[in-house]
Amino acid sequence: MEKEQIRNSFQHVNYRFEEGEHGGHKVIWIHFPYNRKLIDDLKTYVKAKWSFGKKCWYVQDNTYFRRLLHLENSFIGNAALQNLSRSNQDAMKRFIEQLKLKGYSPNTIRTYSQEFYQLLKVLKGNSVNSLTPERLRSYFLYCIRTLKVSENLIHSRTNAVKFYFEQVLHRKKMFFEIPRPKRPSTLPKSINQKDLKKMFSTLDNLKHQLLLKLCYGMGLRVSELVNLKILDIDSGSMQVLVSRGKGKKDRYVTLPKSILADLRLYYKEYKPKVFLFEGMHGGQYNIRSVQQVFKDALKNAKVNKKVGVHGLRHSYATHLIEQGTDIRFVQELLGHSNIKTTMAYTKLTDQIRRKIKSPLDNF
Repeated sequence: MEKEQIRNSFQHVNYRFEEGEHGGHKVIWIHFPYNRKLIDDLKTYVKAKWSFGKKCWYVQDNTYFRRLLHLENSFIGNAALQNLSRSNQDAMKRFIEQLKLKGYSPNTIRTYSQEFYQLLKVLKGNSVNSLTPERLRSYFLYCIRTLKVSENLIHSRTNAVKFYFEQVLHRKKMFFEIPRPKRPSTLPKSINQKDLKKMFSTLDNLKHQLLLKLCYGMGLRVSELVNLKILDIDSGSMQVLVSRGKGKKDRYVTLPKSILADLRLYYKEYKPKVFLFEGMHGGQYNIRSVQQVFKDALKNAKVNKKVGVHGLRHSYATHLIEQGTDIRFVQELLGHSNIKTTMAYTKLTDQIRRKIKSPLDNF
């Protein structure tokens, strides 16, 4: 039976799904009347597992299985929703619906929902619709003074709450007198090529090597990396289509020649079906798993630097500029809408500035 047939069968069989946890991981419990064929299908095609403690079948709670089981993405769990008053539960539902209607990405919807939920949780039994600009101002002051929320998180929280009042309730004047804290001016963190080589050399697993090498070698966001499909790769033209990147924009990046042999070897060994990198049960590789691979490589290579997997993308941009690539091409390869975003990397690569000698060295 093909997976599409399995997917369709969930629309006709009396399955009941329940969100939960198992072994410290989020799962989807699958309830149904006893049926030997359905059990065999679940084990063979969906790779569902049996919990002896719960006496129930389950799969990981991820995008792939939610799509397969015709379930919506869970942006706020049912348990969290139950902590809110009825009116604020309705507000949260309308908030998420409006974000979907506006075409926001799942990541943005998840972030906005979590930040809006923080306000609703503080309100307890009070309705969010009754808030005045002055009370909203007091709430953000509470976030800064009492909760010690960072400037970046305050901006994200403000954007979420602002969306609700302006896009859901259509109250355009709620935020006129609520100032935002100044964002800290930080430079992107990159890794030098010597340390990158050390990191790659610590990886014995071919899939893990390719994950990090392609992330760096094509300047991809980790979400773009796990979204790569086999059909996106054109080894003839050495081009890779990055489909619906940030801002839902498509772009082409160059496939590194040095990776081609390993890529073909990987394909023969792992036999991915749709996505280039797939999880144990099919579907997209988990973003957190990529982050863990990067974290382990950083540690094993003894690279003493506080940087996340996004640092591979920063390193790609920095090294392109250092080798003389035109800034406009770098902007296009990274998928930046504004050249000012790309210009931040020139501050890391100013060769003349690096040659300036401190007066202390003249002593």
